[in-house]
Amino acid sequence: MRLATEQRSLLRAMSRGSTLKAQRYLDGTKEYRLHPLDRPAEIVERRIVEALHEQSLIDSNKKFPAATFWLTAAGRAQLD
Repeated sequence: MRLATEQRSLLRAMSRGSTLKAQRYLDGTKEYRLHPLDRPAEIVERRIVEALHEQSLIDSNKKFPAATFWLTAAGRAQLD
């Protein structure tokens, strides 16, 4: 499977220790943020996260209001 550059960059960041979180708000909006170890969090486009999730390359704990994502075995294999 061929990943877009931003998808591969997100997987790489997660493999290096950055944490990806989804923050849900009561009005129904959802925001994805990548929390690197060495700088402030940055917003990640929804389409990037959803594409990786649909391909089962990442998964989450599905908590409300803030879910935390991790790499699946398939996601790690994409980086090898």
